[in-house]
Amino acid sequence: MLKLDRYIASELLQSIFAALIILTMVMVGGAFMDVLKDVTKGTMPAGMMLAQLGLVMLTWLPLILPLALMIGILLGMSRLYRDAEMPVLASIGVGPKRLLRPLMIVVAPCVVIVALCALWLGPWAERYSRGMIQEANRNLLITGLEPGKFVSMPGNDGVVYVAGMSSGGSEFDHIFIYREKKDRIHVTTAPKGTLRVEGPNSRFLSLKDGFEVEGPLNNTQLNYRLLQYETNDVRMPDRDDGKADADLRRKPTMALLKIPGKESNAQLHWRLAPAFLALALALLAVPLSRSPPRQQRYGRVVVGFLGYFIATDLMILGTQWLSRGKLPMVVGLWWLTLPLLALAVWMYMRDGQLGKVRA
Repeated sequence: MLKLDRYIASELLQSIFAALIILTMVMVGGAFMDVLKDVTKGTMPAGMMLAQLGLVMLTWLPLILPLALMIGILLGMSRLYRDAEMPVLASIGVGPKRLLRPLMIVVAPCVVIVALCALWLGPWAERYSRGMIQEANRNLLITGLEPGKFVSMPGNDGVVYVAGMSSGGSEFDHIFIYREKKDRIHVTTAPKGTLRVEGPNSRFLSLKDGFEVEGPLNNTQLNYRLLQYETNDVRMPDRDDGKADADLRRKPTMALLKIPGKESNAQLHWRLAPAFLALALALLAVPLSRSPPRQQRYGRVVVGFLGYFIATDLMILGTQWLSRGKLPMVVGLWWLTLPLLALAVWMYMRDGQLGKVRA
């Protein structure tokens, strides 16, 4: 590699890496909110939060990497224009076409990574995440119960405390349950309890030889009742296994090719589009970064953000149209990716050309 190619490629890589770090920090906040919402619902145990957070971030990479690639190239090339390095390179015959080689040295591996994330890594992360949740759904750990701690039940349905728990999460010692129903409180205690599953999703906590106290929520009345029971079944949050295998987002790409239908075709085009989008945005970033020396470069970044969000929104909208049958299967998302790529190539080839002089 020539010294000039190494210099430009290193500048672009540094800018892309910096943009990726910032976007990853923003992505962590959004992914954390999604995972935390599932934990509060009781569909995911709190102990799996960090693992699920990492898997959610992997599924978001096909959308984040093209943006980081475009922003990094915009910042890197704009710095060369701002510091008057590009005019110096142009004076010795190094124009945009000559910069295609160092640009592709950086862009080509990034596009391959985006394609791998969209076609393989993202669906694998979805399947692995669902497998972890299904495994946890086999016992009561899905409610977030931990021995020795008071845990709120999903939907603010009460508070549960267990002093001990078996390794499989199906047997419990010294159970305390507090619930509020119709302006009355229900306090249930039992020395022992086991998990009982009915049907595919329903779960009950079977308590043995315990007591239940029922009374008013406020202290203005003294209407209390004490119940001693031999067995008492308490309904717990249902398992969430119903759509695990039917979700096309978790299907491998090769298996998706064998499934006929509008939904599978839409999901397939959703996985193919990010690589073309990344290549088009990378080529568009070079002409967008052209600016006079000593000019601020952040206005170009705003234009790049706007173009990225428009393209992403059209990709999401096109996928919905495909799944609903509003677009033919043959059209797919090619109506978006191919014209965008053609526009990017045309703008890149025309970048730096002088206009015709009028007679």
